[in-house]
Amino acid sequence: MIKIVDFYADWCGPCQMMKPVFHELEKEYEGKIEFKQVDVEADNATAAKFGVMSIPTFVILKDEKEIDRRMGAMPKEMMKKWLDSHLE
Repeated sequence: MIKIVDFYADWCGPCQMMKPVFHELEKEYEGKIEFKQVDVEADNATAAKFGVMSIPTFVILKDEKEIDRRMGAMPKEMMKKWLDSHLE
């Protein structure tokens, strides 16, 4: 199963815009994709490990290895298309 990690911070406007989209997609892809969020303020070690330089950053992992990433807010349909491309 692939995993998507959302690197965010509470003070980040675009991160807050993406939060409801991320949670909606988590329900839609239940059983297909594992969704995880990492607060870069609370867990800066994980953010550093992944080289996160701006937020929001979304990282897709397969077998715990990064296979893709996107930075910045995006419409729900764009994120769905991106996720679907990794399910095929």
